[in-house]
Amino acid sequence: MPLIYAAAARLGTPVSVLAEYAIFAGNWTSVTKDYLSKSANGGRFSYTVDSYVMSFLAEDGYCYVVVTDEAAGRTIPNAFLDRVKDEFFTKYAEKGKAVKELGLSSFGKRLKEMMEHATQFPEEYSKVSSVQKKVDEVKNIMSENIEKVLSRGEKLDLLVDKTDNLMFEADRFVKSGRALRRKMWWNNFK
Repeated sequence: MPLIYAAAARLGTPVSVLAEYAIFAGNWTSVTKDYLSKSANGGRFSYTVDSYVMSFLAEDGYCYVVVTDEAAGRTIPNAFLDRVKDEFFTKYAEKGKAVKELGLSSFGKRLKEMMEHATQFPEEYSKVSSVQKKVDEVKNIMSENIEKVLSRGEKLDLLVDKTDNLMFEADRFVKSGRALRRKMWWNNFK
């Protein structure tokens, strides 16, 4: 599931791509601008172009774009866009209003890192995969706990057996002590 292209753009007339990264060359910037100018209203939207899916997230005067192959689905690109939006908006919300086209190349480097991370660890971007991973972790922990309880149960069984033996021996000791005391009393009595 490779992410092919990602960008952060400022909406308006004209649309300005502020930062971008592509894993291979193409006319990504111009295609992105074309689709952004057609759909300047906010929200999420996607377009399929050839075998690529262009996913957009427009919010607060900025638009974030990711291009993937069709096999990637919708969940991971949308989660990726959410992370890009959060990071861009916290670091560059004010600066992005005044900067020129492609003026935030430092964020382009960050886009590269984020794309590589999303490609290597897609389960972190999918809620279903994330939940499944947590369920597996809980399942493993529960299995370990059950094994520990069972081994403790075996130890408890041994402890119960030893306690029963000890109670039997104590009872026998009391009876033999009583018999010895009576015998000694009779010996002294004679």
